[in-house]
Formats: sequence, structure tokens, C-alpha cells
Amino acid sequence: MLSTTVYLVALVTSIFLLATFTQRRKRRGLPYPPGPCPLPIVGNVFDVPRESSWLAYTEWAKTYGDVISLRVFGQVIVVLNSTKSARDLLEKRAAIYSARPDLPFFDLANWNQWYIVFLSADTSSWRLRRRMLDRGLRPSAAAQYWPMQKAKVHDFLKNLRSSPEDFRHHVEHLQGAIIMSLVYGYDVKDRDDPYVKDALDANTLGQAAILPGATIVNSLPFLRHFPEWLPGMGFHALARECERLGHKIVHRPFEFVKDSIRNGTVRLSITQANLQDLDETDTVGFQGTERAIAEASGSLYVAGADTTVSAIRKRLPSDEDRSRLPYVEALCKEVLRWRTVVPLGIPHVNTEDDVYKGYFIPKGSIIIANAWAILSDPRIYPDPDEFKPERFLTVDGQPRDDPTLMAAFGFGKRICPGRHLAENTLFIVAASLLATYSVGKVQDEHGNDISVGCGYTGGIITYPEDFKCSIVPRSEMAEGLIAAELWDS
Repeated sequence: MLSTTVYLVALVTSIFLLATFTQRRKRRGLPYPPGPCPLPIVGNVFDVPRESSWLAYTEWAKTYGDVISLRVFGQVIVVLNSTKSARDLLEKRAAIYSARPDLPFFDLANWNQWYIVFLSADTSSWRLRRRMLDRGLRPSAAAQYWPMQKAKVHDFLKNLRSSPEDFRHHVEHLQGAIIMSLVYGYDVKDRDDPYVKDALDANTLGQAAILPGATIVNSLPFLRHFPEWLPGMGFHALARECERLGHKIVHRPFEFVKDSIRNGTVRLSITQANLQDLDETDTVGFQGTERAIAEASGSLYVAGADTTVSAIRKRLPSDEDRSRLPYVEALCKEVLRWRTVVPLGIPHVNTEDDVYKGYFIPKGSIIIANAWAILSDPRIYPDPDEFKPERFLTVDGQPRDDPTLMAAFGFGKRICPGRHLAENTLFIVAASLLATYSVGKVQDEHGNDISVGCGYTGGIITYPEDFKCSIVPRSEMAEGLIAAELWDS
């Protein structure tokens, strides 16, 4: 009896989706953007790449063009593989292309209620939270956090000296240390810090559910009403775990700041600054504004926890040296381009029907900007697979502006608010590391170099595969800089 009921529900739903698909296509008599040929009813459900989808979309662009589309159970997915198409839609038509997909999984997990990445743009909730983040992340405000960033990088250099083979952990610890200090004025523990672990666990779960085809309930929303004990309904348990982590992420570190204010130990942070300016006469209401601060901080906390040299010197590099180290600046830009951390960005949704280059893009389409394709476009970056920092230098060796590189941080109103912090952190880490350490290949038992691969793993966020390398101080003077207790700026 149960199997018959499930079959009937699926059949009725399929007929409804097919009717919707046909209606949308007839609405303007225009075709969707080109792409793999869809099957009846299910569309391209079997074509959606499960791994490294940015590479598949980049290959498809060679056949179908810069703008391609897929259909999954009636849902149109449009992938933009060029900087022109991404800017044309996500920036020039930002008024209708700045929404986020309504993802049932994150609705079940209640992340749609607090995580700014999923809030609809141009709503009062989104504007208030974005303003709170921009306040602490804009370039003019970021300068006050330079001393903290330098201190955390100095700790990173010391950790490398004590256990260079554990460099991957030290990098993760550095990122967590910077983001937790920036957002909450909190010093993370050396190992297994609970706040950092919560953010990393949340990112792992979230990535498993956000990409098209990753979670069945996002393609077939009606399944959310089916009982959990049915086969394939495991997303319910995953959503509950996401909800539990989300609650901890929003409230635990926020309460730490409030407790620090009460006992007089509070440090400079974005949360502290927003609470300091909290106005009980705010039109949102005191409690509403305090909640917005907690949720904005939590959004930055979970997003930031996972995602950022000259000859012999008498001190470590500082922010004042940035203009005098053009090659390091170029190297940082090439790091952002060569293996962009978020290759597909976070999907957008259009809120109105649209036509682009003669193709119909119906309201509610999922729009993906393929940053990987954009930043690997040989028309803009010759030999894109080669790591060449000099591509970002002028003929006289000075840094070259490159607006296309902003694709690494997104487009339009949803561009990453933390991009300036990320660039600053990347620079000070690279400059300090290169000033103090020599990094090279390690040798096997026969004395031969062990090659370092260029592989990577992950979903929304990518990570380099494990590799070994040699990390040793450049000189006795470098060892002295590493061991020093204070920065000489």
C-alpha cells in the first residue's frame, strides 16, 4: 500500500513538473540557454556533475558557449562561464539577480533565518546585517585590525618552527585565530578549539547540501513532508545536526562577548563595536538589533573559518611594506586566481523572467557564476594552468590592476564583504613566510625530490590535497625574528 502511495505521489508530481516546464518554455517562445539534452520529466538530473562540477561546466562551455543551462525536475540552472555574462546579469541587472535559491534543506535546518548568505537581498534584515559586517570589514576600518593579524601570523611562524611537518594544521589554526579575534576578540586554543570545530563542522555539512543535485530534497521539495524512516530521507537527520550547529554558532561566541563586556575584559572586535553602538531606540527594537548583531557575527564566523619579501631584513614585513613588495602582491593575486577557493561561488536566483542573448531565463532560475572558468579563461590569462605571478605585474615591475580577479569574491550586491580582510591576511602571511622560511620539496630515501601535485578536493570550498614539503628558517637572523616576542613595526 505504501509503495503504491509513493508511486502515485511521484507520478502526480512529475506530471505537474512537466506541465510547468512546458508552460515556462512557451511563455516567450524563446529557448533556454544551450546545454546537454534533457530527458523527459527528470531533465538533466543524470548530467549534473557530482564532483568538480566547475571543471565539467568549463568543458561544456567549449561546446555550448559561455552561458549554458540544465533542467532538473523542472528547475532551470544557468551557469555563467565568462566575466562578461556574469557582470551583465549579476551586476548590471542586480535588481533581479541578487536573490538566493530557496533551498528546502536549509529551511529545515533554519539557516534561512540567520545566515546572511541565504537571506534575500534588499530586505531590511539583509541590509541591517550587511551594514554591520561592512562596518568592520571596509578598508578604512580594516586597518585597526592589522596589529592583531600580524600577531597571529607571528604565532603561526613560531608554530611552523616547532613542527613544520604539521603545517596544514597551523594554517587552519591561523585562519581560525584571525577570524575569531576579528569577530569576537577571542583567542583560540592551540588544539581542538570548540568554536573553530563548530564552524568547520558546519561548513562540512553545509557544503554537502548546497550544490545542485547534492541533496534530493532541494530538487524535490515535497519530500520534506515524507517520514524520516523512508529510504532516502536521511536529509532530515543532517538538517537537525545543521540546526544544532547553527544555534551554537550564533549564540555561544556572542554570549562570550557579552560576558566579556560585563566583566571588563572585552577586546576590540566587530561584535564588540556593534554592541557598543547598540541603540535601544533603534527602529528594529533593542532585542531585534541585538539578534541581528549575533546573526551577522555568526555568518562571518562560519564563512571565515574555512576560507585566506625582500632580501635580509631587520624586522618582519608589515602593512607599510605592501607598496614596496610588488612581487609578493602579484603572488597573492595569482594564488587567488590559480586555484580559486570557491570555484562556483554561492548561487543566485532571478526574481523576474528575463531574456539574455536571445535566451529565456525564467523567474526562479538558479544562476551560478563559474569563477573557475572566468579565472582560467586563456583569452584573459594565457597558459591559465601555469602559476605565473608576473602576469599581475606591469612591464616596469609594478602591481597591475585586474578587475576580473574580483570573480574570486563574487559579483554584484552579494560580493564577499570580507574580501579586503582576506587580501590583507594573504599578503601578510605570504610576506612573513617568505621573509623567514625557505619552502621546498622533500626527498625520498634515495635522495630524489618528491613531486607536489596540484590536486584539490571539496565542494563549494576547495582544499589542496595532502602533500609534503620542507620548511626551514632562511638564516640565523630569520630564526631570531621568528623567536622574537614582539613585532618591531
